[in-house]
Amino acid sequence: MSPDLAMSATGLVKYFGDKRAVDGVDIAVPAGSIYGILGPNGAGKTTTLRMLLGIIEPDEGSRMLLGSPRPRTQSDRVGYLPEERGLYPSMKAREAIAFMGALRGLDWRTGRERADEMLEAVGLGGSAHEKIKKLSKGMAQLVQLQGSIVHRPDLIVLDEPFSGLDPVNQERLEKLVLAERDRGATILFSTHIMAHAERLCDRLAIIAGGKRRYEGSVEEARATLPMEAHYTPREDSPALLSLLPPEAVRDGKDYRFPVPEDGMETLLQTLLDSGHGIAGLSLERPGLHDAFVALVGAETVERMESGQEEKSELEA
Repeated sequence: MSPDLAMSATGLVKYFGDKRAVDGVDIAVPAGSIYGILGPNGAGKTTTLRMLLGIIEPDEGSRMLLGSPRPRTQSDRVGYLPEERGLYPSMKAREAIAFMGALRGLDWRTGRERADEMLEAVGLGGSAHEKIKKLSKGMAQLVQLQGSIVHRPDLIVLDEPFSGLDPVNQERLEKLVLAERDRGATILFSTHIMAHAERLCDRLAIIAGGKRRYEGSVEEARATLPMEAHYTPREDSPALLSLLPPEAVRDGKDYRFPVPEDGMETLLQTLLDSGHGIAGLSLERPGLHDAFVALVGAETVERMESGQEEKSELEA
């Protein structure tokens, strides 16, 4: 594995019965980056993460974690937040964080000191001595995340960390992820929420149907689609649509269409000569959502956004 990679895998395959849940996935996570695995539930994200961490063994393929082909030997250098949350409900927040650190070799005194600092940093200092069962779901989830990273790991792996969080706690979590990246850690997280991937990730992989459909930066994903024009006429009419590219769609008072391959100049002159004029015009690169639709299909995205995806046996 390249020294510039914190984690990598080639040709990962996992079967559950006759189902090929993960089908030849390749992953390369640069050290010091925030890397996202984006895809619908049931796509194979959790299974891929567990194979990368050595929690389960792949049926085919190889992986390297922090320079070792045996991921479990590096577990003390890893912080892992599984999709299934779980803390002792009668344990206080501060003690829960220190306890999870102790499981990774951190002494209790240091764990408690860091717990106080971490809770204060995300605005939960007043809850340090509250029992977990008294905290909201979002607050308890942040406590568990802090327990996963209190030993200051080199690699942090988060499985659907934003799931179930309200906007306030989502923002807290994003700030925490960025702070850990700035500390020098590598962060790998899975999500089906594109907004978080678009805001946070240096690079990402898109997985659907057990296959990796894309790997690269967010900007590179967006660049797989042509620039899009947003045009507002001064004078609208039924004839206008016939002057625009055939892909044009109306969006309120605006029209959206891919920028023609030969540029906008000829089309703009046509619009001016026709009397429709130009009240507004912008050229924009489509967002990650549009790139995702192009890569995995609109039906998959609709299921993903409505929460109707089926889960694999391991991810259920």
